[in-house]
Amino acid sequence: MGVTLCTFNVNSIRSRIDLVERWLTEKREVDILCLQEIKCENGQFPVDRFEKLGYRCAINGQKRLNGVAICSKLPLTSVETEFGLDVFDRERRLIEAKVGETTILNCYIPRGGPEGEERHTYKMEFFDALTHYTEALLARDGKVLLVGDFNVALGDDDVYDREVFEGAIGFLPSEKEKMRKLLAAGLNDCYRKLHPDERAFTWWDYRSAGIWRDEGMRLDYILADDTLCAELETIEVDLWTRRRRSPTPSDHAPVVAAFRTL
Repeated sequence: MGVTLCTFNVNSIRSRIDLVERWLTEKREVDILCLQEIKCENGQFPVDRFEKLGYRCAINGQKRLNGVAICSKLPLTSVETEFGLDVFDRERRLIEAKVGETTILNCYIPRGGPEGEERHTYKMEFFDALTHYTEALLARDGKVLLVGDFNVALGDDDVYDREVFEGAIGFLPSEKEKMRKLLAAGLNDCYRKLHPDERAFTWWDYRSAGIWRDEGMRLDYILADDTLCAELETIEVDLWTRRRRSPTPSDHAPVVAAFRTL
């Protein structure tokens, strides 16, 4: 039986729940929904709305900021929200769970800042820790999906205009180097696996109305080990939620992948 998995930076789940609910009921069936930037504590997450749609939720929330969650119609086991590393636990940016034999790691990597500043250092440290942690997961479990908002556009095809983003946060050489090291740990960029040369974006600036000119960046990824990547059937950016005027959209669009099996 096939499994559909989505990663979606919702930019506040309480502000976006009506939109997400409409998308899931009117447009798209998703088995596993990985959310970032939920911007609420665990008790404020709209669990009841998701349960009515058949999901069970694992949440790692934070007041007003950050926060991640996995909502799944398939049983979730081995949920982890504390990792024993300050770089992971000082802000709520990571949650881990298993679906069957597959480990799902849902992350919201820091946006960062200009090189030399504290937020850039934190982003670099987060990437290093995530790479080491992923290597250990791959050695232990074999089947790993690492998904989320990585706040990095890796290649020239992942931004609408390379010159516009030259030197910008999210397109810095140091950030792209860390992303490549993460992939080299044993992961594949699922979107590029099926769409090696296609320009597609997952984030557009609210302020410039860039969605209507498709002036964006690809910041959201589904990464998979070799075994799971071989099971990938389709993957796409679903623009339905981003092109809404009401309910108010997130600045990101969901990425949805279908696997033959997990």
